[in-house]
Amino acid sequence: MVYYLIICKSLTYAQRTASVLGKVGITAHIMRTPRTIASEGCSHGVKIAQRRLPDALVALNRASLTPQRVFIMEADGSYQEVRL
Repeated sequence: MVYYLIICKSLTYAQRTASVLGKVGITAHIMRTPRTIASEGCSHGVKIAQRRLPDALVALNRASLTPQRVFIMEADGSYQEVRL
C-alpha cells in the first residue's frame, strides 16, 4: 500500500498535525522519520493514506501547520520527496 509521510520538526508538531487531521476524519499515525530521509536528528512524521493528501494539506493550511517536507512511501519501502 502507498502512503504519504508528512515530516514534522518535532514530536509535538507531529502530535498537533495528527490531531488536526483526526478532527477532519483523516487517519494519521505518528512515526519516527526513517534515517534514510531524516535531514535533522530525530524528527517525526505523520503517515496518511495516499488518497487523503489533498484534504490533509487543506486542513493543515487552515490550522497554520506547514509540513517541512512530504514523502511518498512506495509499496517496496522506498521514499520519494513530493514537491508541493
